[in-house]
Amino acid sequence: MMITDEDCLDETLAFNKEFEAAAATRPAREETPDATVLATLRRNRLGGDTPPVRLPQGQDRIIAGGVKARVFVPDRVEGVYLHIHGGGWVFGSADGQDERLWRLAQQARLAVIGVEYRLAPEHPFPAGPDDCEAAARWLVEHAAVEFGTRRLLIGGESAGAHLSVLTLLRLRDRHGITGAFRAAHLLFGPYDLSMTPSQRSFGPKRLLSNTDTLRRTYELFTPGMGAEQRRNPEVSPLFADLTGLPPARIVVGTEDPLLDDSLFLARRWQAAGSPVELSVVAGAMHGFTLFPLTVTERELQREQDFLSTTGR
Repeated sequence: MMITDEDCLDETLAFNKEFEAAAATRPAREETPDATVLATLRRNRLGGDTPPVRLPQGQDRIIAGGVKARVFVPDRVEGVYLHIHGGGWVFGSADGQDERLWRLAQQARLAVIGVEYRLAPEHPFPAGPDDCEAAARWLVEHAAVEFGTRRLLIGGESAGAHLSVLTLLRLRDRHGITGAFRAAHLLFGPYDLSMTPSQRSFGPKRLLSNTDTLRRTYELFTPGMGAEQRRNPEVSPLFADLTGLPPARIVVGTEDPLLDDSLFLARRWQAAGSPVELSVVAGAMHGFTLFPLTVTERELQREQDFLSTTGR
């Protein structure tokens, strides 16, 4: 395990402390927010209290039998990145990170396609995975004509990382598609919805995500399932056969309840025969890339480097 950014540890831990103190002044979220609260939370940027910025460079499209997508196409395209947003399968949107995704599109020379997958609790499992699978299949069939390249990449943050792995597995197992996506970029994802030891032991610290919030999101995403049912590989990709998957970059912070998920997935990915780069960011909490930190700028640069060079 390579721990990065230890030279930034003081700054990162100081931010965590400030974030936790601010979180303690806000009321805890209800078990299941009512429709008004849910709508307000969904309007705001993940990790913030204001709506995200929508850029004119983003295009809203309907693809793959009705799935909505947010599309960014720079002047020069050398690949297509299927981006799946985070938010615990309940929050977030394809237009929630326009500034970051447009920057990535330009600098890595990628067309970026954000999937507007259906959210729980209105649309629980398997609705979100179904939409991501449909978008991925559409890209396999249409990327060459639409964007002039067959070089496909996939990735996302948190729930989006989970959905990225499920999508690769569904392409392989349901459609016999392997090799179409040439790299996976997976930021702090939950890969065992029955809860890894780090998820269970993290406790109540309010660092964007903790033991209780994870448990609640699993209940909203997979209602009626017990722990054993959530170990089904179709729900928790940590338990899946991972052979035939593309090279991956897996990122997590040391102060993330999902630390074990990334450590375990990286080991299993490698054991299945695919290259994997594991980056563990010193002191970083869940969702750290949402915030203006030195480690965030470094991580965004490493993401750009990986996505611009892998799978050529």
